[in-house]
Amino acid sequence: MGFFDREDIRFLVQAILTIEDEQECRLFLEDLLTNKELEGAAQRLEVAKQLLSGVNYNDISDKVGASSATISRVNRCVIYGNGGYETVLTKMGFPKKID
Repeated sequence: MGFFDREDIRFLVQAILTIEDEQECRLFLEDLLTNKELEGAAQRLEVAKQLLSGVNYNDISDKVGASSATISRVNRCVIYGNGGYETVLTKMGFPKKID
């Protein structure tokens, strides 16, 4: 059984899918996550956006304030992951890097 096949994780995914607008999302995230967890998630998404735009590690670290470990972890997800960051960022209108 994969991680996302767990009943509790599936329940969380289903809960997220019920969110209809930004206000509902804000309320849910505020209840679900601590401020620190929310800041960490937001930082990782920004790092992914920067990486997909072709920004180098040093510039990302300076701009976003992320550690090299965080940037490296996000970069592994961007390169070898399931495409989640790229899918969401593309839907939000951010172009991917031109190789």
